[in-house]
Amino acid sequence: MRRLPQSELELMMIIWNAGRPITRMEIETHMDPNHKVLPNTILSFLSRLENKGFVKMEKKGKVNWYTPLVDENEYLQSESKSILQRLYGGSMKNFVTALYDGKTISKDDIQELREFLDELE
Repeated sequence: MRRLPQSELELMMIIWNAGRPITRMEIETHMDPNHKVLPNTILSFLSRLENKGFVKMEKKGKVNWYTPLVDENEYLQSESKSILQRLYGGSMKNFVTALYDGKTISKDDIQELREFLDELE
């Protein structure tokens, strides 16, 4: 699966969270207010997402509606595996060590990790 640049991923997260077809104007209202993006730029990103097969666009009257074609969990799982492989050589230990970064891990976090690992076995 293709990796999305941050700008396109931000739009995809909004589209996924909508849980229904969504318009460009609705997308704009859900964007980070500190991230000023022009409407034409959003349309350009949406066009790229459509060309990459991440969304489909349906025109209803004068309004374009965008629907995800790629499942959010599927994308996130693929991206997570890619990050683990590229940055940590596939080592879960190295990944967790990087997250830890010398700080104290709470007992709750340790317990949550233990329960997760027990479920995997």
